[in-house]
Amino acid sequence: EVQLVESGGGMVQPGGSLRLSCAASGLTFSSYDMNWVRQAPGKGPEWVSAVKTSGYNTYYADSVKGRFTISRDNAKNTLYLQMNSLKPEDTALYYCVGSGRVLYWGQGTQVTVAS
Repeated sequence: EVQLVESGGGMVQPGGSLRLSCAASGLTFSSYDMNWVRQAPGKGPEWVSAVKTSGYNTYYADSVKGRFTISRDNAKNTLYLQMNSLKPEDTALYYCVGSGRVLYWGQGTQVTVAS
């Protein structure tokens, strides 16, 4: 059974930082491109960032470019998202998504940015 388990969410003040993690099991992690997708209350899903299998190629939505950094550790089957300079509009449920022949989604971790 494929499992993607996110952690690291929480409440932080504007300008603060959080580091999300996603622990993967049940799949060959190093063979999957990995993504972070978020969904704010009352809105549709928004793609945030992606990293290719090797970890060397990374991509970001314009809304987070320069503030967020995606990375992966294939030896630990773990995906990360370092989020700096957080804004209230970053408040959302953040999902880890593995993309291959099929999409695998985690259950999400809540990030709330408020003063």
